[in-house]
Amino acid sequence: MRKIISALIGVSACLIAGAHAQDPDWNKVDETLGRKPAVADDVHRYGFPRTDLTVTLDGVTIKPALALGGWLAFKPAHGGAMVMGDLVLLETEVNPVMAKMIASGLEITAVHNHLLRASPATFYMHVAGHGDPVKLASAIHDALAESKTPLTVAAPAGPPPAIDLDTAKLDQVIGVKGQANGGVYQFNVKRRDPITEDGMLLTPVGAMGVAIAINFQPTGGGKAAITGDFVLTSDEVNPVIVALRTHGIEVTALHSHMLDEQPRLFFMHFWANDDAVKLANGLRAALDKTASTRS
Repeated sequence: MRKIISALIGVSACLIAGAHAQDPDWNKVDETLGRKPAVADDVHRYGFPRTDLTVTLDGVTIKPALALGGWLAFKPAHGGAMVMGDLVLLETEVNPVMAKMIASGLEITAVHNHLLRASPATFYMHVAGHGDPVKLASAIHDALAESKTPLTVAAPAGPPPAIDLDTAKLDQVIGVKGQANGGVYQFNVKRRDPITEDGMLLTPVGAMGVAIAINFQPTGGGKAAITGDFVLTSDEVNPVIVALRTHGIEVTALHSHMLDEQPRLFFMHFWANDDAVKLANGLRAALDKTASTRS
């Protein structure tokens, strides 16, 4: 009997140790990255906006929330955590950051533009990794130190600017409710199909970067600059291109963000600056070509 009890105690100890091993020390991750996350279900998402940059495009000074919002999302997985992210970098920062990432065992899954004609030009590096979340956070922090990405969070200079748009009308047209963030009105539109990466279900989709993202930045007189990215399967790509261009919305990039996702996805970025409701109708026409949801 003693042997049986000892064996049971040993098994229990192993189970407890395993449970603890799978419970990330999020406070330590926060401390390592120097900021607090937005938490959605089991995903901790950390923002790295390029508040240090002044980027202009077609006369519009781009707010960080419109197109300069780097991020990292950590999700418990396989006894540790998986991390996915999209980092905003200047041309001169791409190779130094990439070198540090690779040296730490992180994967680079994409490097590309999102915008055209922006000054200075910005590039977007998608990264991925799996392991101890504190070690992952430390490696990414050290890599970002090779850029001028702000690694400390400054206190807000004042209240966020008002969204000078008919947001109720935008909600109605897009078909989901948007949210104000740093002077930008943002939408996350979910796809109907489940999305996995390396066998892991990527949920919640907004936090994991696999929802269709649409951003409106007011530019005065009911107009807005819009950008974001459509998350598309291969058969949706060209119908969405046609729908956007038919409504005066420029397609600025088409590419992948991940390496092992199912179904295979393509990300299409766009740009326009015009009457906000008119642009919303164009975006709705493009959304109607996708397997996306409406609330």
